[in-house]
Amino acid sequence: MNSDERRLEIINILNKLDEPISGTELAKKLGVSRQVIVQDIAILRASGEEIIATPQGYIILKDVDGNRIIKTIVCKHSTYDEIEDELKTIVDMGGKILDVIVEHPVYGEIKGSLMISSRLDVEKFIKNLKNTNAEPLSSLTDGIHIHSIEIEDEETFKKIIEKLEEKSYLIKD
Repeated sequence: MNSDERRLEIINILNKLDEPISGTELAKKLGVSRQVIVQDIAILRASGEEIIATPQGYIILKDVDGNRIIKTIVCKHSTYDEIEDELKTIVDMGGKILDVIVEHPVYGEIKGSLMISSRLDVEKFIKNLKNTNAEPLSSLTDGIHIHSIEIEDEETFKKIIEKLEEKSYLIKD
C-alpha cells in the first residue's frame, strides 16, 4: 500500500468509528510505525480533513442526527482533585466535554481537545495528566478555563450549570 492509499484508508477507518482510535492502533492496522501515522495525519489535516487529536486518539467529529447542542461554560479551580470532580460532574449530569480553552495574554486562545464522555475517560485523563507531570492548560490562566460541552437538551445543560454552581466551579458573568 502506498502513502496515498494508506491515507485514504486512515480516512475510511476514522469515518467508520464513533470513538477515537490511537495512532498506535492505526499503525498496527496499517502495518506502519506510529510516526508514519502522525505524519499522515498532519498531511491529511493540511489537505483539509477535520481530524481531531484527543487524549484517547484521533477522531473525525460527526453530527449524526443534527440535534447536537454545544454550549460553553467558564470555570475556575486549581487542584487535580477539583479538575477530576468538575469533569466527573459534567459527565455524570449527561454532558460530553469536547475541549478546554484558555485565553492566553500573548498567544490568544489555546484549545485542547478532550472528548471526555464518561467517568472512565475522566480517570484516564487525570492519570495521564499526573503520569506525564504535565500542567493543565488552566495553570496558564490562574485556573480559569472554558469548556465546550455537548448535551442532549437545554434541561441537561441547566442541571450541569446548577451542579457546577453548587460546587463553586462556575464563573458567572
